[in-house]
Amino acid sequence: MTPVTLVLVTEAEFRRAEDVFETADGVRCVAVPEDESALARAVVDRGARYVIVGSVRYAAELYGALPRGGVIARFGVGHDGINKQQASKAGLLCTNTPGVLDESVAELAVLLMLAASRHFSKLTADMRQGTWALGPAGAELRGKNLAVVGSGRIGQATARIASRGFGMRVIGCRRSAPASGAAGDCESVTTDFSVAVREADYVSLHINADADNLRFLNRERLAMIPARAWLINTARGAVVDEQALYDALATERLAGAALDVFDREPYVPADPACDLRTLKNVILTPHVGSHTREANRLMATRALQNIKRAEARDFGAMDLLNPEVLELKTKS
Repeated sequence: MTPVTLVLVTEAEFRRAEDVFETADGVRCVAVPEDESALARAVVDRGARYVIVGSVRYAAELYGALPRGGVIARFGVGHDGINKQQASKAGLLCTNTPGVLDESVAELAVLLMLAASRHFSKLTADMRQGTWALGPAGAELRGKNLAVVGSGRIGQATARIASRGFGMRVIGCRRSAPASGAAGDCESVTTDFSVAVREADYVSLHINADADNLRFLNRERLAMIPARAWLINTARGAVVDEQALYDALATERLAGAALDVFDREPYVPADPACDLRTLKNVILTPHVGSHTREANRLMATRALQNIKRAEARDFGAMDLLNPEVLELKTKS
């Protein structure tokens, strides 16, 4: 009989793609708590080598609980919650699921722009309270200026939907100059944030939360955005200085913000006096960018695929986040 590989999956992620995890060939997936201490205990108690985790930050115990050659597979694309350096020292392979959630997150980014442009939150709240009122006039997205900050797959998908679907003028912003003719659906691409946002009606963030991007959108950069503009963030909360954003929104230095991600999740304001939930020009969703039936199934399938490739020692085909671990494994 072919041996079955045990894979521990954090509870929230297991429930998002339960059918995939329960019917996958050659593996037995077990739902476990996402809390690091509880997850580490489950790894040791069950003798597990493989875990699939969400966006929770893992800082210590998990890396000591898994055996060398084990895998921490991220159910999703962002991986700032996993300490790759620590994992490499422990001989652990870390993976994510790139490319399978691009459309879901990009569609949410555009949805948030639409909700902002048509005062959707206010109109819905009024209707629930029995108030029938037109309220302030909305605006079409057609012809509006969108600055897409970050040129990865999700940023490119957002630019495509906005440009081709809604006739928006899209300006891209990235760290390095693109190759000639590589602007995609952006009218132009620049490495200068101030140039990208100078005429923006919407600024959509699509950058990761690596060390260089922490608090990327600070007071200085917020001041570069026109007062009429809305900020859209479906990337990572850590790339925004939430205190500076609150101040800009409260003083109407910025028209509004539609946020799906936060520095601390579930959202807790760093300062109780500066709670984004109290502002009328803010739209908030609980990190649901990739939470569609389609993306959930694809993320589960890809995470399991990475684990099976690790089992087969097909490391080159994995979505490996810390390739340096292979060199360390060779030396050890």
